[in-house]
Amino acid sequence: MSRIESLANRSTRWIGSPVSLVFHTLLFAATFVAGFLGIDWDEILLVLTTAVSLEAIYLAIFIQMSVNRTTESLREVEADIDEIQEDVDEIQEDIDEIQEDVEEIQEDDEQDEQKIDKQSQALENIKAELTHLLQSVEKLSQMQNK
Repeated sequence: MSRIESLANRSTRWIGSPVSLVFHTLLFAATFVAGFLGIDWDEILLVLTTAVSLEAIYLAIFIQMSVNRTTESLREVEADIDEIQEDVDEIQEDIDEIQEDVEEIQEDDEQDEQKIDKQSQALENIKAELTHLLQSVEKLSQMQNK
């Protein structure tokens, strides 16, 4: 920030302060008191009008500088918001992909459980058939021994 911008910022802050309000009130009151004390009213009004006009010009410039700074700041914030929105969109995509992966894993787990159940049933059937076969072999063996 340049020295002029820094001066303009400080001036704008001061002009918008309660101290400035008191200062200007006392200045205008002193000007009118000077008129009652015998100073020529035409000279007082000429100086006062000129000072107030110059002050108004500078205030307009300070206000425009503040508006320009605020506008630039808002542009920067808008750019930051756009970047954040892009990041949020990317994160949402990642979350959606993770959710899909979780659902696939759950489906795979369910399929694995179904396979395990089928394999367990097949093993039970084999066991039952082996037991039946062993009993049959024992019976045959007993029949041959007799």
